Amino acid sequence: MDSSTIFNEDPSAQARVWESMGASRIHVVDLDGSIGGKPSNLRRIREITESVGVPVQLGGGIRGAEVIRMYLDIGVSTVILGTIAARDPERVKNLISEFPGRLAIGIDARSGIVAVEGWTESVGVRATELAAKFKNFPPVSFIYTDIDRDGMMRGPNIQATEEFARSTSVPVILSGGVTTLKDIENALAIEDQGVMGIIIGRALYEGTIDLREAIELAGKGNAR
Repeated sequence: MDSSTIFNEDPSAQARVWESMGASRIHVVDLDGSIGGKPSNLRRIREITESVGVPVQLGGGIRGAEVIRMYLDIGVSTVILGTIAARDPERVKNLISEFPGRLAIGIDARSGIVAVEGWTESVGVRATELAAKFKNFPPVSFIYTDIDRDGMMRGPNIQATEEFARSTSVPVILSGGVTTLKDIENALAIEDQGVMGIIIGRALYEGTIDLREAIELAGKGNAR
């Protein structure tokens, strides 16, 4: 948090830019919520959902049904659960049953081990082990982020993502480190292992990836 960079003071305006360039969904993280464990940017998130027509998926500080329902009510399409999934998987199974088709699970890992609370704590469980807990209560997707690559502009951890995707029948979205079109090509190579989507973040803001070109390339497979 101490080294954060502001790329745009108006998140909803930025979301409209990505939509206009063809993004199939907008990925939003409430960073303050991730650290504090409660929603911290509700107004901004509502502005985003009201500004775009594509689905919005949101994670960060979401711990229970009341918050999930609040976000769904303001137009969020998919709610991403992270810390609570690692801390209390049984509770999350109940939430998946309560909100069918609306919950994804974000699994953030460093060297294959899950980290929570905005990456500040390790829970000592392997990402594949955590995913296996939801075999009978599958989320709509797992969002797998390699922490050591996220925001570092060094390319995604394809090997770790492939290993994770092969361990589950749930669709996986690759996140963390996507920097160039070559990274997207590498991700498409593991699409048949269950990787159905790619999140691009900092590379878009730094200009190392043109979103239109990325979408055209991804269109050669089935990922989005």
